[in-house]
Amino acid sequence: MSPDPASSTAPSHHGREALQGTAAEVRCMVMRGGTSKGLYFLAEDLPADPSARDALLLRLMGSPDARQIDGLGGAHPLTSKVAVVSPRSEGGVDYLFLQVSVDEATVSDRQNCGNILAGIGPFAVERGLVPARDGTTEVVIHMVNTGSVARARVTTPAGRVQYEGDAEIAGVPGTAAPVVLDYQGTAGSSCGALFPTGSRIDTFAGIEVTCVDNGMPVVVIDAAALGVEGTEEPAALEADAELCAAVEAVRLEAGVAMGLGDVSETTVPKVCLVSPARSGGTFNTRCFIPKRVHEAIGVFAGASVAVAWQVPGTVVAGLSGDHNAVETRVEHPTGHTDLVVEVDSGDSAEAGRSSASGQPTVLVTGSVRTARKLMDGIAFA
Repeated sequence: MSPDPASSTAPSHHGREALQGTAAEVRCMVMRGGTSKGLYFLAEDLPADPSARDALLLRLMGSPDARQIDGLGGAHPLTSKVAVVSPRSEGGVDYLFLQVSVDEATVSDRQNCGNILAGIGPFAVERGLVPARDGTTEVVIHMVNTGSVARARVTTPAGRVQYEGDAEIAGVPGTAAPVVLDYQGTAGSSCGALFPTGSRIDTFAGIEVTCVDNGMPVVVIDAAALGVEGTEEPAALEADAELCAAVEAVRLEAGVAMGLGDVSETTVPKVCLVSPARSGGTFNTRCFIPKRVHEAIGVFAGASVAVAWQVPGTVVAGLSGDHNAVETRVEHPTGHTDLVVEVDSGDSAEAGRSSASGQPTVLVTGSVRTARKLMDGIAFA
């Protein structure tokens, strides 16, 4: 269990004050959230000016440097992430996600991260932003990047966060306490529409794709269309220069069509290669994020692909598998991610659930993740 946040004697170190000295000091918690790892901050402990904040975060992470040897980053996009959290007057918290580039001096707020989200509830309780209850504490999380909302249920026996438990997620050794997440308003949260181009199939750079946004803008491609099985290891895909060039060409064209503009220097949209499941899941994935290939898959990326999987007329609608699965098991390089995604395709009045617009509507998006506090203290930049 965690210590009682109210009894913590750690001083508050505000980045905006520290930047005036020779070395910046800022209070920071390092957490694993889902299959990612990042630095968690209270907004009040960081500079209010975004440029000054980003400069501080780059120094803390050790970017730009492929090894991030002079900072806290883990030399991979999955371990170079930041959460900025603040209380809301009406209850709950605001969560701003920032992706810190490993080898470039850039910090992006153009996407959500559903893995880092798994640590927001525990962090909010640890910092006293949300009063803990005995047993389970619900934390309402407003995702600043996209305006959507998540409700996290955190295990808090005797009013203290418990990280130990029996929940297991692929890509993370061992078990931990579950963090149950229910999402609201994810459909079109970044692009303004579930299918941002207005079509279920588009052709970009000569490749048929489906562009979808259910919490993360994703370009979905049948892996076979790129001449791969979709079961290759991430390193093998990254080493295929011709494949990577083709993926990026598709991504650049798709980004414009999705309303994201020039995406050559941004982390969205992601590109996900989809193939039939190999290990009893719903479908199999390899996700470009966008230059590296994810060792697993982001929660919102998986939720977006699940929509394309369930809705008829997309590039993956003809792949073998159960296209009506609400309990969706997304296979990826290190195992699988379990999601709950239910979509009304808008194509029929089945069960009386057809949307009034006749367009696909996301009814439910949820997941079970885990998180663990790794360090709480002062970081120096």
